[in-house]
Amino acid sequence: MIALTVFRVAAYVRSHRVYQALLPVLVMLAIVYASRAPAGSEAAALTDSAVLVIPFLAWSSRGLLDTEPDRQRAVSATAVGGPAKEIFAGLLAATCMSAVFAALALVWGLLLGLSASPSSSVLTAAIVLHALAVLAGVTLGALTSRAVLPSPAVSLMALLIGFLFMLVVSSSPAYWLTVPITRWMKSAGLGHLPADLPVLAAISLAWCLLGLTAYYGVRRTHGA
Repeated sequence: MIALTVFRVAAYVRSHRVYQALLPVLVMLAIVYASRAPAGSEAAALTDSAVLVIPFLAWSSRGLLDTEPDRQRAVSATAVGGPAKEIFAGLLAATCMSAVFAALALVWGLLLGLSASPSSSVLTAAIVLHALAVLAGVTLGALTSRAVLPSPAVSLMALLIGFLFMLVVSSSPAYWLTVPITRWMKSAGLGHLPADLPVLAAISLAWCLLGLTAYYGVRRTHGA
């Protein structure tokens, strides 16, 4: 399974699809951190980065999962000993690639986006949120990949609508109905992020695991 994961990451890079996600991420970071965040707003700036990188991580995950042709996916499943391992290899490859982009966003913010160094509690919260952003991006990308939504137009619209749904619903009192990314930003802006993080992280993790379970179920049911 590890060999298949490496193969898929390498195929994604060699196909140059990686640049479809990398270039927009770089542009987004350049805009977000065009000027250094003032002292005292480190949590808000780093949280904004974690939220805004999610659609690009979803785009990257979708592109990686769609790089391999459908027939090759079936061959890969046979080679690794079953469809379950093939599915997990794809998700692992998407997670590894998304982690690289999320790490880039976090390091960019820490080195070039802040006027003052964040406290240890804020830094820890920022790391956790960027990790949750990876899971949210991989989940959204997987659920809109070709194996689930064959139409490229429908897939792209679903990805955008999915992210907008997260933004809108998580700004309401029913924020627990989705990954509460707007609540992340609100908590950071109010200076409550370290205290609120356990609850926000638990809700986010639960929804990501639910989405990945749904993806796995669809893949196994349809044999795609």
